[in-house]
Amino acid sequence: MHTDPASGCASGPAVVAPADPASGPVVVALDIGGTKIAGALVDAAGLVRVRARRPTPAREDGETVMKAVEAVLDELAASPLWEAAGAVGIGSAGPVDASRGTVSPVNVPGWRDFPLVERVRRRTGARPVTLVGDGVAMTAAEHWLGAARGHDNALCLVVSTGVGGGLVLDGRLHPGPTGNAGHLGHISVDLDGDLCACGGRGCVERLASGPHIARRALENGWRPGPDGDASAAAVAAAARAGDPVALASFERAARALAAGIAATATLVEIDIAVVGGGVAGAGDVLFDPLRRSLGSYATLSFVRNLTVVPAATGTDAGLLGAAAATWAGAGGAAGTVARTGA
Repeated sequence: MHTDPASGCASGPAVVAPADPASGPVVVALDIGGTKIAGALVDAAGLVRVRARRPTPAREDGETVMKAVEAVLDELAASPLWEAAGAVGIGSAGPVDASRGTVSPVNVPGWRDFPLVERVRRRTGARPVTLVGDGVAMTAAEHWLGAARGHDNALCLVVSTGVGGGLVLDGRLHPGPTGNAGHLGHISVDLDGDLCACGGRGCVERLASGPHIARRALENGWRPGPDGDASAAAVAAAARAGDPVALASFERAARALAAGIAATATLVEIDIAVVGGGVAGAGDVLFDPLRRSLGSYATLSFVRNLTVVPAATGTDAGLLGAAAATWAGAGGAAGTVARTGA
């Protein structure tokens, strides 16, 4: 992959590749979440040319959050490559409504039906703006440059503090009318299960997200070490050391993911499921029981060969996915994005 691992938190634009405007078109990419707002100028090969980043003031009012977005955009605009940027792509924590250009991230309470697309369009000189949810953005990145590359029908999942996802069908990203298609985290896999924050019961997210893996381990007697770390990562470390309660917590999460993946495959005939996000960092502790459990749920002939693999695009997945969705919106050819407006 062509991205730089640096955080991009420095005060000026952090140039990752030579910022030569003659080197070809780029798009502006934004990755907006509850902890950070990342931005980049990305070329048609997936190379991050310039990047910027600010912390998300998630507990502040909506205008304060927007000022952080504008600061990232202004930092990118200081690059000589800015004039080569023909369009903007945004991958945002959701729910999003791409049809209206609004976002209502659960973890950014100051943004409810916030008109993000219009605000970004105004700030970037009337450039066209594409909005997708963060799960769809990760899917676009994995299909473009990652583990789903070369697959025409894929499901990609982000398993972290929540569980999101997106779909590639017939070789094309399929975000749906509002940009939320493939949101596997809120499929119910336990009809009598716990109440989820979304209002449903027994959702995949309620069983398989990092906080709920840790919660279940604690409820069943697991205790953190001397450092007091009670995160899913600590539970994963305990599972690798053979702790039976920690192993059981990941086993349950894996079964929930397997049920959701199998249901999706049965509906739309995907042939690969790509799993990323912080929980996927548990490695075999998650993937071994996930693959075993899949055999119990993906039983029909047309889904038995479904494979599950880790994501490959890493921490830049949101940026690369926002860029990929933008290039795809331009017809899939990098050179066809043309700047419009002033």
